Amino acid sequence: MVQERPTLEKIMASKTKKAKASAALVAEKSEEAMIAGILEGSPDGIGVVVVRLECGCRKMAAVAKDGEPASKVIIYRDQAESICDKCKADNGDFMRVTETFIHWVQPEPTEEEKEIISVKVLGTTPRTN
Repeated sequence: MVQERPTLEKIMASKTKKAKASAALVAEKSEEAMIAGILEGSPDGIGVVVVRLECGCRKMAAVAKDGEPASKVIIYRDQAESICDKCKADNGDFMRVTETFIHWVQPEPTEEEKEIISVKVLGTTPRTN
């Protein structure tokens, strides 16, 4: 049986998918400073919920150990004076969410605690479009 060699296109597509999957739920460099600022002002925060919207805006808020908010929700857009017009109109409607995750503070809670908090904050199904 002759095995077909993968083309360069297939190899690159596979690597791109893997890179996107592994990086999808991790804070980007541009988000790290905002996360640090939110945590600095939220002594009860054990993590920051990050919600990425299709328009490029982001919503973030610190979360406490009991899954309740530990800060106000902040909406921002990288390298922009303000958020987009859509977000101004609908406050970052959930229908435009592309990714959500929690960036945990070290030391991280146990996996069981993380799951309980994640379900309370994000719901039972992580949303990635």
